Amino acid sequence: MSVDPIALARDLINCASVTPARGEVFDVLDGALTPLGFTVHRFTLGEPPDGPTENMVAIRGDGGPHFGFAGHLDVVPPGDGWATDPFETVIDNGVMTGRGAADMKCAIAAFVAAVSRTDAAGGTISLLITGDEEGYATYGTPRIIDWLKERSIKPDMILIGEPTSVDRLGDTVKIGRRGSVNIWIDVPGTQGHVAYPHRADNPIPKLARVVAALDAIHLDDGTDAFPPSNLEFTAISTPTQASNVIPATGTAQLNIRFNNLQRGEALVRMVEEIAEREAPGSAVRARISGEAFLTPPGQLYDVIVAAIEEETGITPELSTSGGTSDGRFLIELCPVVDFGLPNATMHKLNESAAVTDIQQLSRIYQRALEKVLGRA
Repeated sequence: MSVDPIALARDLINCASVTPARGEVFDVLDGALTPLGFTVHRFTLGEPPDGPTENMVAIRGDGGPHFGFAGHLDVVPPGDGWATDPFETVIDNGVMTGRGAADMKCAIAAFVAAVSRTDAAGGTISLLITGDEEGYATYGTPRIIDWLKERSIKPDMILIGEPTSVDRLGDTVKIGRRGSVNIWIDVPGTQGHVAYPHRADNPIPKLARVVAALDAIHLDDGTDAFPPSNLEFTAISTPTQASNVIPATGTAQLNIRFNNLQRGEALVRMVEEIAEREAPGSAVRARISGEAFLTPPGQLYDVIVAAIEEETGITPELSTSGGTSDGRFLIELCPVVDFGLPNATMHKLNESAAVTDIQQLSRIYQRALEKVLGRA
């Protein structure tokens, strides 16, 4: 039975699976995998706001080598202003449009199609699919890892189908990702009338000192594999915008994207120390999304690069640029790389993917899979 990646991608996109996702979109994938001989395990965990989240582990075969494919069926909210219904797939002039086309339902469809054309004898193939990659992943991939460990299941390598290509399919493979931490700094004050400042305590000048001190920090110069770590402020706010009121508090929001010279907890401590020095009594809240990771060279590099070269004629750049992915969790199990469609439209209005790219991506995945399983 051969799966058409275009038809499956269309069916997946037509499911409105805004993060955290569960239900119908997993039913569609389950329906595609079961006839291919996969044993499909599904479990839903958590409560709002981070849940409930559905996860899927689908396994075919036994013994080694074990090739895993990982991805997510949840999508970001579509936003307003689409030319078409974001959850009603449109194919026009060879382009498929719909929320999740690039990130990353088409890649999941491409992998299922690749598996459907691959001999089932010998080795193990698994799909590790979450419904919470676009959110905080509280009940997502980390819980899949727990499920695998409880059953002593360990892939030898994992390919994540995130959209990594830049100008054309195959030009970029992500071999690692930077870490990310979001931080909020709350500086206390005393609300009052601007005409009577002696009766108030303005938190804004103190917050400004914190911002200036953090902005002056030079974290590092990067490495051969990673760019320099960077700290960026993303919001400054007070509870009132009235022109004649000194606010009671001021809050700065920032994000640090960091390489493997840094650790999330150490960066949070650095911010706490600077905030307390410049504005005593400040409160710092932080959420570490993941640590930086780098997959060392090995078989996974070799098979992905060779498959891309054979199918497209180009040699991909091995990069650690861009945002994070669930590779930050899966690296705990085995070597991990990210490779998928061009990413120009991900998270944008009218997100799309070229039909020919989806078909070619499926052939690349098949080549890589067959090399690992000894079929090439």
